[in-house]
Amino acid sequence: MKDLEKTDTGYYYPEKCNLNEFREIIGQTLPMEATPHAAEIEKNIPIYDISLLKTAFNDEGSKSVLMAEWAGVLKDGSGAIVLRNAYQDTSAIDEATKLYEDIIVSEKVNSEGGADHFAADGANDRIWNSLQKLCESSPDVFLRYFANEAIQMACQAWLGPNYQMTAQVNLVRPGGNAQQAHRDYHLGFQTAEVSSLYPAHVHELSPALTLQGAIAHCDMPVESGPTKLLPFSQSYRPGYAAWRREDFREVFENHYVQLPLNKGDALFFSPAIFHAAGSNASSNIHRMANLLQVSSAFGRAMETIDRAKMCVLTYPSAAKHLDEQILSISEIKAAIAATAEGYSFPTNLDNDPPKGGLAPETQQALFLRALESKMEKADFENQLKLMESKKIA
Repeated sequence: MKDLEKTDTGYYYPEKCNLNEFREIIGQTLPMEATPHAAEIEKNIPIYDISLLKTAFNDEGSKSVLMAEWAGVLKDGSGAIVLRNAYQDTSAIDEATKLYEDIIVSEKVNSEGGADHFAADGANDRIWNSLQKLCESSPDVFLRYFANEAIQMACQAWLGPNYQMTAQVNLVRPGGNAQQAHRDYHLGFQTAEVSSLYPAHVHELSPALTLQGAIAHCDMPVESGPTKLLPFSQSYRPGYAAWRREDFREVFENHYVQLPLNKGDALFFSPAIFHAAGSNASSNIHRMANLLQVSSAFGRAMETIDRAKMCVLTYPSAAKHLDEQILSISEIKAAIAATAEGYSFPTNLDNDPPKGGLAPETQQALFLRALESKMEKADFENQLKLMESKKIA
């Protein structure tokens, strides 16, 4: 089909976007047979009960089938999945919540507070780089929080291995207003003018570089304003040009869906789906979610993370949990995936040549090697410093 929204030069422009085609795309229905592992489909969003799928985690073939199903929903289906009971033990979430609340108070004292994407300043409490800040506040809580195989599988389903985890806490208090409908990073964070400079194929490839997620830190009934989603809207290829138009936003407001979440549930969605945080119409629910923005190893993450520092901080807890068999090696690997850099590049290949393979050793590989050899923390830290020094030109 010829793209009516695209000029002969191959670029998308807001004024060329076709609202009727958009309406046709979002008018689809997700068939149950497309998601055989889902416990149910609600408002076109499949809900997967992780407590019923744990056996699939222990078999590589079953894991691959499940991850392919999730990727299919994110790409060609409704664009979002809910992982019910992603955290069956929510103690780490409760501990993290307390630490995040302390961080919010501290940052308010020391600054004017952080502005929010797509919402008025001061409407929400936001913690930028909640990933590293949690690690610095309590490496052990951080380790247990991210030692979650369901989270790891969702990230790998869309991005493959060696993804880069970043996170930002959003706390919307009673009376907090909704965000405007939008798409997310990368092109969603460009102005309309800059976005139009990227050719159409970049618009279409951009969503493959990022996965959006949210971990519920409290029960979130619809009245508290969980994320508003427009199923199938990620399939509208010129959407990064269209989402700023008022008529497209009006369609969003007339057709979005919201799903209640319980503490410990996780929501994952394509960055290209039209979405927005909802209004908190409750009288007493302080809606807190840790928003995960996970980047492909082949892309640029939004936030600068000191992953070497996080590795040093979490290493003693990881060694302890592994030695005492508190966490399994699979859970430890899930936590390491959220902590350490998993990609070898960019580097200085004169100083850091590949040995015995196609690429130099990564932080993640070093972390695992150190655990397996019971390396002392000081030696591990020195190895990390040596690794970082080799990357410098």
